[in-house]
Amino acid sequence: MTALHPYYQAHRPAMDALMRQRLDLADGLLRDRLELTDTAALKQEIMGEFEIVLHQMPYVGGAESRMTDFFMRFLGLMAIGRVLRRRGVPFDVISDITLETFTAQLLATPEADRLEAGRQFMSPENRTALRKQADWSRKQTYPADFVYDLVEPSPGDNFEFGIDYRACGFCKFAAQHGDKDLLPLICATDFASYATRGIHLERTQTIAGGATHCNFRFSRRLPEESSSVAEPD
Repeated sequence: MTALHPYYQAHRPAMDALMRQRLDLADGLLRDRLELTDTAALKQEIMGEFEIVLHQMPYVGGAESRMTDFFMRFLGLMAIGRVLRRRGVPFDVISDITLETFTAQLLATPEADRLEAGRQFMSPENRTALRKQADWSRKQTYPADFVYDLVEPSPGDNFEFGIDYRACGFCKFAAQHGDKDLLPLICATDFASYATRGIHLERTQTIAGGATHCNFRFSRRLPEESSSVAEPD
């Protein structure tokens, strides 16, 4: 097992706490969908797999790259997927468990804080920062990182701005570690991630699904959309 990068080591307590919270939120689903009366052994196995994932996690610049946080928050889903896959759980069940648990974890944050984070994401200041980060990503300083472009709307477009991911760090990770079948677990969380912050995401294709790029398009959510936090890929 390779050594854990010092940046991740410094953030290890927070990552462990996030993963344990995720498993606690999943407890009822695991009992119901897997017909378990005790989830302790399963949770222990998942945390053991999470240890492996942490040591496999690529370093992509730490605080210098906005995508570092994506790796730190999302790769734990791979640990859950790996363990449930080994246990023969059907993929649709794995997907339901991970998405429902992930959404519950997002909703555990107070609504006011989530909506404020959404406003900050959609702000002109953040768009400027995203443009700089996109320029930086295209230098490909870290081979395992994402590469993306900021997309400005053309006349007639119904979005405020977009991001085209030209290379996906999760896809690179999955290809290296034999987890391509688990990539949809991560892709499926994107709609809930933005919806819970008051942002409407449109995306019609993904690299994981065989496209040349992932086309994320963002706009503020309408009031009538507020009751829904997840949309189909």
